[in-house]
Amino acid sequence: MPDAVAARTRLRADCSRCAGLCCVAPAFAASADFAIDKPAGQACPNLRDDDRCGIHAELRERGFPGCTVFDCFGAGQHTVQVTFAGAPRWRDSPEQAAAVFAAFGVQRLLHELLWYLTEALALDAAAPLHRELAAAHERTARLTDTGPDELAAVDAGALQAEAGALLLSVSELARAGVRPRAGGRRRADRRDADLVGADLRHTDLRGVSLRGALLLGADLRGAALHLTDLLGTDLRAADVRGTDLSGVLFLTRRQVAGARGDRTTVLPAGLEHPPHWSAP
Repeated sequence: MPDAVAARTRLRADCSRCAGLCCVAPAFAASADFAIDKPAGQACPNLRDDDRCGIHAELRERGFPGCTVFDCFGAGQHTVQVTFAGAPRWRDSPEQAAAVFAAFGVQRLLHELLWYLTEALALDAAAPLHRELAAAHERTARLTDTGPDELAAVDAGALQAEAGALLLSVSELARAGVRPRAGGRRRADRRDADLVGADLRHTDLRGVSLRGALLLGADLRGAALHLTDLLGTDLRAADVRGTDLSGVLFLTRRQVAGARGDRTTVLPAGLEHPPHWSAP
């Protein structure tokens, strides 16, 4: 596990080695997450000439909580430093900008896949799939080091589907070992379920797939979540104060930052409490 933690630590954004790509490439709409509309490819007005955010310390107070939960998994600096050798001139020309933003989009997908594949490789239950996982990890890592033309040729949909099927098999292997509590039985999977605002306090969700489920504003305080699959689960504003998340599957920094936790929330190794989480 230490090796996995170290590997995933490298999949961390380093804004000092990027060029503000997350402040330019994506579009966002005025909402509870963003105070303004911004089209894709247009720099946020808060982005300074040195490619740093001018209101970074006040994003939530100024109406940009969506920025605080965004995670590129280290794709930003990799696009700048590797794909474009440290000199992506997105400010200089529309042609160059389009290439940089397209590469960043593919790199972000690749880096997110590396996050999941790295975790899968560290799971003892995934041993029967270790060869396939290692090959997928190596192939994905190799793609991250290619140039903009090679990245433009990546079939992102096919790659995501292939990795998703492999990770689903890993999830099923890991969750198969979960036994129901005495006198009960394991709850049915809730994949892609609409659980917005659901009261799930102290619910036994061990070994349950919540993959792709909507848990916006759900109350998960005290829920049992050992080996619960959270890949792609929307946890925005989900209440996880005091909840033990240390044994869940496929949790990301983005999900953690979007949830409502506190210092008593227990996270998996390699994930940290966001600064905006309140004290218990």
